[in-house]
Amino acid sequence: MKIQIIVGSVMGTALGVAHAVKSQLASNGHAIDIIDSFQPQLLEEDSVILVCTSNTGMGDLPSNITPFYSYLISGTPLLSGRRYGIINLGDSSYPNFAEAGKLLDSTLTELGAQRIGEALVMDAILVDDYDQEAAEWAAQWQELL
Repeated sequence: MKIQIIVGSVMGTALGVAHAVKSQLASNGHAIDIIDSFQPQLLEEDSVILVCTSNTGMGDLPSNITPFYSYLISGTPLLSGRRYGIINLGDSSYPNFAEAGKLLDSTLTELGAQRIGEALVMDAILVDDYDQEAAEWAAQWQELL
């Protein structure tokens, strides 16, 4: 299966998580692309979308995933029935915990896309190894594909 991981990262943690997930999924035969600088023409119609984003400021989108969100709200995408997943990195010591991932999740749903399984939400206060936790989640998530 073709999976495109769209990354929003400020300090590089979400990008590292995307690479860990890519390794896990690729080891099971999936074709994986990581997109950390979104442009609409990169999105392939037959791919599953996996959003992997951190949060910045008060739950804001990282600047490198903002073009993806702008694309979503532009009225251009035809995503009805498109399947997707969410990995959301946040810090619960902030009042708007994990809002960036929640925003993307709800926007994709409003456009008719169908989330595969539950979103993975990782709290910086509780998670010791982001890559390991994400890879374990991806191993279970791919069973739902």
